[in-house]
Amino acid sequence: MLSFAELKSLTKGDVEGLKKIKLAIVADSASQFLHIALKGFGRSVGLNLDIYEADYNQISAEVFNPDSELYAFKPEYVCIFRSTERLLKHFYKTDKAARPVFAEEEAHYAASLYAAIKEQLKAKVIINSFPELDDSVFGNFANKNAYSFPYQLRKLNYLLMERAIADHDLFINDMNALQGRLGRPVVFDPKMYLAADMPYSLDFLPHIAKNVLDIVRSVSGSFKKCAILDLDNTMWGGIIGDDGIEGIQIGDLGIGKAFTEFQLWLKQLKERGIILAVCSKNTDHIAREPFERHPDMVLHLDDIALFVANWETKVDNIMYIQNILNIGFDSMVFLDDNPFERGMVRNGIPDITVPELPEDPAEYLEYLRSLNLFETASISEEDGERTKLYQEESKRVQLQQKFTDEAEYLKHLEMVSEVRPFDSFNAPRVSQLTLRSNQFNLRTIRYSLEEILDMAGSADYHTFTFTLSDKFGGHGLICVVVLKETAPGILFIDTWIMSCRVLKRGMERFTLNTLIAAAKEKGCSTIIGEYLPTKKNGIVANHYRDLGFTLQSDGLWALSVQEAAITENFITAK
Repeated sequence: MLSFAELKSLTKGDVEGLKKIKLAIVADSASQFLHIALKGFGRSVGLNLDIYEADYNQISAEVFNPDSELYAFKPEYVCIFRSTERLLKHFYKTDKAARPVFAEEEAHYAASLYAAIKEQLKAKVIINSFPELDDSVFGNFANKNAYSFPYQLRKLNYLLMERAIADHDLFINDMNALQGRLGRPVVFDPKMYLAADMPYSLDFLPHIAKNVLDIVRSVSGSFKKCAILDLDNTMWGGIIGDDGIEGIQIGDLGIGKAFTEFQLWLKQLKERGIILAVCSKNTDHIAREPFERHPDMVLHLDDIALFVANWETKVDNIMYIQNILNIGFDSMVFLDDNPFERGMVRNGIPDITVPELPEDPAEYLEYLRSLNLFETASISEEDGERTKLYQEESKRVQLQQKFTDEAEYLKHLEMVSEVRPFDSFNAPRVSQLTLRSNQFNLRTIRYSLEEILDMAGSADYHTFTFTLSDKFGGHGLICVVVLKETAPGILFIDTWIMSCRVLKRGMERFTLNTLIAAAKEKGCSTIIGEYLPTKKNGIVANHYRDLGFTLQSDGLWALSVQEAAITENFITAK
């Protein structure tokens, strides 16, 4: 973790080429140092934060005034910082008879702040949980007393989580969890609080900044999708090739317990949707043996999307894994106990994240938890099926190698697609695709679940979702298109997103055929597309040209509906 002084020095660096994000800070206490920490941490992760900092203790004045500078700034993210110390003062000023409902009143206030912001802005709102503070008025009896501050504080944190579940654009910066990990002496500096009314120490500010930027980056589509795992002394103690299956350390005794709990954590990540892949210098059948036969293994072969064990370099094998998964290296985390292998992978693949695992396996899990590598902004039912999807994709790759003619291979897949408009059932997955997709994303516009549901019920938009399945299984919902009639007879492609898993299957042509048919049905003469380049979506730079669109003087791409040909492909509409 960078220090506050290091973050401060970064604020003076060059911002050329960094993605710009507008973020507002409204706080009930001094926030100027927090401003610096956020800006510096943003630079460290490739973001140029344009920050509006509201005046001291002006949360209500800024949020409830439609003409405030906050709304004139038009931020993409609004960060509301409220301190436990000021909350404690308010608690003791509250009439004693009202204290049992203090948490409900404060949760209602937070909800009203969120509602006011959403009425004015299409912004994500980030609020903090309150670091716990025991005022020691009741001692342990505070847990049995609804009039106590600790009781109401814990209840408030719970109610804020409930509110965040209900409001899709509301996120929790969990500073209470940070305090639990780091300890109150790191979080709170009494001298700084008394001198500057700043309730957080300078040492704590980088952790707050990281928490906030983890949320921002996840919402913006930058997050980790895959953990690539070494085996010997990473997944178990010992060397399987030398010690044999009976000699490796795993289970509930000694150091084996550390590896078991590490695997439990990985299992939970997999069930949440993180792809697990194995990359080991080993003989394949020997490396697989613990997954197949060891009674204490938590992870099994069906938890692993790709299993690569051979004597090639790990750089080459990770490149092979990336080619199959078709995700960016910056979406991958490589976990290996060997410093030499970590260094080789860092040098060979600069974009991949390679944590510096501690020497002692007993410290692996706490260290990795502290990094919060797998932040997410959303989950869907399809996330739990991701491993199965990539296992099936590996079978497709193996099949493709048997064909020299691409058309014969595509025909052999027996592909089927179901086309449906947005609805309450597919809306979470649609929103997730807009939030997460970076490569095959023509305009990279992000939409919350609420905005997707609004589109579903609006006559101004024509929405399409596409699934794809074949003889090996289903890919799930893999393509989203949003059309908007911007003028009589003109359909503008507001959004065209597709999963990279289905590239080179003819899905682009099948989708265009669907759009042409829809345009004819609606009596529209022209479809207009737009490509907005980013660092990650270069693969679709020629998308509209390849589909027969013509570049216009205004930089848009136009397709005549009447002249457009329906292109043959090997996908059948369901």
